[in-house]
Order: sequence, then C-alpha cells, then structure tokens
Amino acid sequence: MNKSEFFKPIEDAVNLIPDSKRTPLPDWDLETIRTTQMPSDTDRDALWDAFKTRFDLVHGKCTEGRADLLSLLKEESVTAGYVAPELKADLKPWLQQSGIEIHTSLDDSQIDTYEFGITRAAGVIAETGTIILKDQSTSSRLGALSPWIHIAVLPDDAPIYPTLFDAMNDLGNDPYIVFATGPSKTADVEGILIEGVHGPGIQICSRMKSRH
Repeated sequence: MNKSEFFKPIEDAVNLIPDSKRTPLPDWDLETIRTTQMPSDTDRDALWDAFKTRFDLVHGKCTEGRADLLSLLKEESVTAGYVAPELKADLKPWLQQSGIEIHTSLDDSQIDTYEFGITRAAGVIAETGTIILKDQSTSSRLGALSPWIHIAVLPDDAPIYPTLFDAMNDLGNDPYIVFATGPSKTADVEGILIEGVHGPGIQICSRMKSRH
C-alpha cells in the first residue's frame, strides 16, 4: 500500500465534515507575531542576503550559480549523487563533465552510494535561515534527507519569505512539508550537539537563475 492509498480513507472522512462543524483558525493580531529583526525591504536580493546571514549562523552553506556549486562539490570530493529529474537538463551535463556520476532515479537498496542529493526547494525563509521542501515539488524526500550532502536548488520562481509567519500563511494543502534550518542536528542528554545524525550533515542552498 502506497502513501496515497493509506491516507485516502482519512482524507475522505475529513471531507465529510461540513464547514460549519470545523474548528475555525485562531484569531490573533498578526502584528504581534511579526519579527522586528527583519528589514522592511522586500526586495528579493535583500531577502536573499538576510537568508544567507541566518543560514550561515545555523551552519548552512549558500552558493550562487552553477560554477559556485560545482566548486563546493569539488571541495567535498564527491564522485556520485542523485539529481532530481526536473533538474536533470540543467545540472546533469556540467556535473558529468566534471567527472561526477549522476543518477536521476533513486534505488533504495543502493542509498549509501549517493554522496549527495540535489532537489528543488519550494522556498526559503529569510528570518530563520530555513529551506522549505514540499512533497508536491520534491521528487524524492529520500533523495533530500538520506545523503550526507543535500543541495536545495532555489530557482527564480521560488519565494523568499521574509518571516516564518509569511511562509506558514502560504503553505497550501501540501500533505508533507520539511523545514530544514541548516544540517540535521540532535543533542543527547549531556547536551552535546551533533550534526548529520538524522539527516544531511552538510546542507547547501544554491540559488540558480533561469536560463532564457
């Protein structure tokens, strides 16, 4: 049974509840939950700069353009990885020219052979330095969360939200959403922070401009 088949009975049952019986969203003063730390400027480049600053603070890495991303991958000495099918035409040729083996389908039995995964980001949040991954626009959640290195490609049409509230207010009806604020982090009872235990140890956000 796949995920859609599993959740369909629940979805059907929820859809039977009339709007008059549904619990309304809480009513609050929106201005009280907006941060005062974000610049009022909503220019895309200004928001990207704010995102980069906060992403760096949570140990994330940003690149801009293909050459910048390739340079970072070479620093990590990667030899093989997963590239989302929708990014294949743009990324596969120049990665292969650099001697990196590319896979556009994910074999669960060979998951340890993928040194990196490149998937599409649904957007980022400048306030928190967070990458948004949605099921509807992420070809493989496993390809994003299993490799040691994950590259989230932020295309021109993906939003850069000023605040967490702005992002939460625009989630839509996607069934599964991941907020990645830097690499995976966990801490044991002694309070020792360890990165890369439950997900990628290196998290990259790569801003890509469309080619026309």
